Amino acid sequence: MSTAPGGVVVSGEGVPRRRSWSHRLAWVAVLIAGVAAYLLVLRTLVTTENLNFFPSLILLGAMTVPITVLVFAWGSGPAITASPGLVVFTALTGGIVGTVTAGTLEYDTLHRLGALPMLGVGLIEETAKLVVPVALLLFLPSRGRQAGVIIGIASGMGFATLETMGYGFSALLSERSIAAVDQTLLLRGLLAPAGHVAWTGMTTAALWRIPTAPHRARAALLAIGALVLAVLLHTGWDALNSIVAHVVIGTVSLVLLLILIGRSHRAGAPATARRRSQ
Repeated sequence: MSTAPGGVVVSGEGVPRRRSWSHRLAWVAVLIAGVAAYLLVLRTLVTTENLNFFPSLILLGAMTVPITVLVFAWGSGPAITASPGLVVFTALTGGIVGTVTAGTLEYDTLHRLGALPMLGVGLIEETAKLVVPVALLLFLPSRGRQAGVIIGIASGMGFATLETMGYGFSALLSERSIAAVDQTLLLRGLLAPAGHVAWTGMTTAALWRIPTAPHRARAALLAIGALVLAVLLHTGWDALNSIVAHVVIGTVSLVLLLILIGRSHRAGAPATARRRSQ
């Protein structure tokens, strides 16, 4: 087994290695461990009233569900589509670069125009989360098209985690209540897969198809369409203060994400395995 340029892990025969069931179900272990750790820290914080546990609480609350989705996407299929190092690098740098870029652009726009409409927020944030995935697409010597959705999920996960941590910290400062922090982390953590994670995964998957697509112009138009759809979903989520609207938008986003994850694994699967499934 070796790692091809671009982070795709392949076997000696030149095809992606099949996953064991332990790898495919690793996301379950990550979810259980993350929830257990969060509840343990929360109980300790409430019992001792020691705010030194607060950073651990917001970190676990913000990242448990997004990282579970990332592990599910990376390990649930028959092929390893991206190396762990590349995925971790994307999550860290994508989150930092994305939040800093979005925050700076939104701040500048607010000062220049006096108001920033929801559409502007959606466009800025969805574009900011693509900075690192696009850089990787341009500078990696070889990119596996099936790795695009994983890279997008990693960047969206990093962004969502840091943003949720910020909201959790703000809830502590404004409400001065652990219950308010817990509620904020629970709500935003659970909704992250239907938001930033899904939207960036969808757009990046379309972008990473362009270099190897037989019709690049058509693939580029599809990538633009994916970005427009992500911005519209983001805008609708922010603008429509309705549970029904959030359920509809979240369901559409998650369904699209699951479809893309399935396609990414089928694209990276050995040809013989694909023929057997047909």
